[in-house]
Amino acid sequence: MTVDRLQRPAIHVRGLEKSYKELRVLRGVDFEVARGSIFALLGSNGAGKTTVVRILSTLLRADAGTAGVNGFDVATQAADVRESISLTGQFAAVDEILSGRENLVLVARLRHLKDPGRIADDLLARFSLTDAGARRASTYSGGMRRRLDIAMSLIGNPPVVFLDEPTTGLDPQARIEVWQAVRELAAQGTTVLLTTQYLDEAEQLADRIAILHEGRIIVDGTLTELKRLLPPATVEYVEKQPTLEDVFLTLVGDNGKDHTPGTDA
Repeated sequence: MTVDRLQRPAIHVRGLEKSYKELRVLRGVDFEVARGSIFALLGSNGAGKTTVVRILSTLLRADAGTAGVNGFDVATQAADVRESISLTGQFAAVDEILSGRENLVLVARLRHLKDPGRIADDLLARFSLTDAGARRASTYSGGMRRRLDIAMSLIGNPPVVFLDEPTTGLDPQARIEVWQAVRELAAQGTTVLLTTQYLDEAEQLADRIAILHEGRIIVDGTLTELKRLLPPATVEYVEKQPTLEDVFLTLVGDNGKDHTPGTDA
């Protein structure tokens, strides 16, 4: 990787637009993701989060705008982008007939990597799955399957990982397991773009949070910056800081319409 590309953001999006016939899904999306950070793209169902991820991972072509991943343009350098990323969708894509270790070895072999057994063992240890490595994936809990899925996506050490609603359908304990795995990814220098509709997930994990609503980014900042958008509430003379849920509902509105702080609903 050249020095010039190293100095660029891991992900760069400007004016991204996408429509399906009369339905305008993205209406000019702009954001950047710093290298080695966790960026949460937060929004309700149908807000366009998955569409953004599909464009960034070269699975879908934008109608307008530009996007770059790891210094490569998603439209003109798609092969380079695909070599730089890994995508984990909303449901674990593991082979339940195979064991956890066999799933990892299979992916390593498909990528023509040397010593796939060592790679599998290293990832099993990294994601606390060593004791379950010889068991069929069908016997895994939801959290274990998701952790295995993420481990499989890391084979080849991609610098950028897209996690599209990775905790959908998981119980609270499984979600915590996945959260820890995501934190460890970023701690080792991997850039993570996380899409989620769970406010606490973004609050727990993200270095920066962008709220996508009706095809546009309506706010982008750190959790602290987003909380400053609302004044603290005073309850019995005790100052109460707004939660991310307060910020989200104020900006998006209970009925799904934009609402600017300080204006009448």
